[in-house]
Amino acid sequence: QVQLVESGGGLVQAGDSLRLSCAASGHIFSINTMGWYRQALGEERELGATLTSSGNSNDADSVKGRFIISRDNAKNTVYLQMNSLKPEDTAVYYCKIINFGATQWGQGTQVTVSS
Repeated sequence: QVQLVESGGGLVQAGDSLRLSCAASGHIFSINTMGWYRQALGEERELGATLTSSGNSNDADSVKGRFIISRDNAKNTVYLQMNSLKPEDTAVYYCKIINFGATQWGQGTQVTVSS
């Protein structure tokens, strides 16, 4: 069993920054990909950014140049630094890991950006 603990969400104003964290613990064998997805109210879940253990990242066009994904492999933690936030970034942000081939999602953290 793997547990994912997310933190860092909140209510901010447009132009502000937030940093999300997701720490994995439990039966961790080999985490290849760690990343963040988001789901706005009434919308489908979509890619935010992912990062593999070898350093390859995949960012959605909507966040390129504003969001920075990073990870601490020793701590099994992935971070999402979100800068220049916009109201359209408002969503529940979900952490996702692929651990030895198995996908696991976090419980989600709410990010709300007011105009």
